[in-house]
Parts: sequence; C-alpha cells; structure tokens
Amino acid sequence: MIILQRPIEAWGTPDFNQVLKQEIESLPGDQLPLQQGLSISSYALTENFSANILGSSEDQDFLHIKAGIFYSGIVAGCSCADDPTPVDEQTEYCEILLDISKTDGSSSITLVDQD
Repeated sequence: MIILQRPIEAWGTPDFNQVLKQEIESLPGDQLPLQQGLSISSYALTENFSANILGSSEDQDFLHIKAGIFYSGIVAGCSCADDPTPVDEQTEYCEILLDISKTDGSSSITLVDQD
C-alpha cells in the first residue's frame, strides 16, 4: 500500500504541486503503472522518471490528482551475442489518477486510458 501523507498536509498551499511531485518521484517505479502505460517500447525502465501535476480536486474523503509521468522504455531483444536489436531508450509518457485518502494518506494509482 502506498501512503502519501505530505500532500495532505500541503493541500491548499502554494507548495502543494511541488510536494506532490516530489512524493510521486520518490516512489519506487514499480509502484506506478509504467509497464502498462508503454506505447512505443516493450519494457519500462523504473528509474529516473518525472511527474507533472496536471490537475487536482477533492471531495469529502479523497484528494484526486491527475499526473503525467515521463519515463523511459526499451525494446528488449533476445540478449543473444549476435542480437542486432539495439538497446536504445525510448521516451515514454503516461497519465495516472492518484486518489489519496484524507484520513490516513493511503493511496491508489490507476492508469488513465489514453485511447
């Protein structure tokens, strides 16, 4: 389970977007739906991603955040010595919805369908 307490404390302040961005970027990449968000490569690299906060709202129980994630992916070959497939990183982008409970900071992250 992902717990994000700092964004709750920063909600309504000018620092909210920066605090949330830092919190998302400090998460282990495997806790984000990066693999599911691939569009041009076949394997998501889970380090060195960046987040952009696209929008935020609240209801009685949750903060609702939409964020864009820039990251890298590769087209994985067979790893044979004579494999001609270059291992070039491709820039990938996906959008996520982040729902943060106002009571305990427990959070869920889902991939936004971009079709």
